[in-house]
Amino acid sequence: MDAKLQVAAVPSRPGGNATGVSFLVTELGSKQLGLLHELVPAAARVGLLVNPKSRTTERAIRDVPAAASAMGLQVDIVQASDSREIESAFGTLVHNKADALLVGPDPFFASRRLQLAILAARHVLPAVYNVREYPEAGGLMSYGTNVRDAYRQIGVYVGRVLKGAKPAELPVVQSSKFELVINHETARMLGLEVPPTLLARANEVIE
Repeated sequence: MDAKLQVAAVPSRPGGNATGVSFLVTELGSKQLGLLHELVPAAARVGLLVNPKSRTTERAIRDVPAAASAMGLQVDIVQASDSREIESAFGTLVHNKADALLVGPDPFFASRRLQLAILAARHVLPAVYNVREYPEAGGLMSYGTNVRDAYRQIGVYVGRVLKGAKPAELPVVQSSKFELVINHETARMLGLEVPPTLLARANEVIE
């Protein structure tokens, strides 16, 4: 499942005094939804939790419902920008009888990953996230950019700059190494049987 970091269709000569690593974020929503559907094939109604204050929300609201429609899924969009609103969002999802949840990529949500994992478990709501810190905190599953590898690439660039390379001549790199992490213990707690094919593709299975 992993692919190596590679130079993508981004400026090969960024100019000025800047370069770096570009992260894929909202572009992975359909992939995350597909993995969730594979794990919970009976799910027909999926919640999409987004932060209305996040720059990624508009893209997620546009792309995820279209992907869900292609899979025959109905999407309920719920919003939260603080801890109390997260509680209310889960109340709405339960009231609407959502079968599963996709948590949009957002730094605030990442900071509240333990709250999200606890609420998903309390309401028996299988959820997929975008970074491994969620399943490490008890969430069910994540699929997204391998952030550690991206940081390694940043370190490589820092080293090159310190040795005299000009940032303007270093191509911006798009991170394209992804990882699937499954918390098998959480899956069992939710009464889910993870398909062997999905376990085999996981980069890490937390027992």
